[in-house]
Amino acid sequence: MDIVTPQFWVAALEIIVINILLSGDNAVVIALACRNLPPKQRRWGIFWGAIGAIVLRIILTFFAVSLLKLPWLKIVGGIALVWIGIKLIAAEESDDVEIKGSEQLLSAVWTVIVADVVMSIDNVLGVAAAAKGSLLLLVFGLVISIPLIIAGAQLVMKAIERYPVLIVAGGGLLGFIAGELIIDDTAISPWVAAKASWLDWVAPIAGIALVVGPAKWLQARRGHAA
Repeated sequence: MDIVTPQFWVAALEIIVINILLSGDNAVVIALACRNLPPKQRRWGIFWGAIGAIVLRIILTFFAVSLLKLPWLKIVGGIALVWIGIKLIAAEESDDVEIKGSEQLLSAVWTVIVADVVMSIDNVLGVAAAAKGSLLLLVFGLVISIPLIIAGAQLVMKAIERYPVLIVAGGGLLGFIAGELIIDDTAISPWVAAKASWLDWVAPIAGIALVVGPAKWLQARRGHAA
């Protein structure tokens, strides 16, 4: 597809819109992962987290159709997302920021990338369809989306600083997504559709509980130990 044609720009706009609509949860993850970084490193954490997530999303898009057919992949991804949600809620704020700053930065970026890949397993199909097989179009659309994701993460982080309860809400969102992801796995989705359709709403709620409950328990245990 030629970059000077109207079709290219229409498709690019479609990819940008898709990413805006699907990147709300990604902005939440970036904000939660970077909230405890030293102030000077927060911007770098957000920037590199978004860059790494977009690059891996481009790679994942090429294998999306095949990956989505693999049994147990979404179940494993959902479990990983639950663990990430627990870690993000229960994360300690470190006073020793000067010593641990670089380690925290790498950890935050890695958390963002892993969570984004897990959450993007389904999302990349929409992007791949809009790109119509064009690598240039795919990269262009996703790169344009980077500043939008970064801006969204910064807004969420400011909201978290003002309303700390949003940390729990953000972790709960990851649990909700994990529950949806697990029951949509090809290994169990036919059985769910035929005999347990009630799991469509029970699993996401259970996902929230599996994240928030253990995270709060860890925080309470840490508080008693202190």
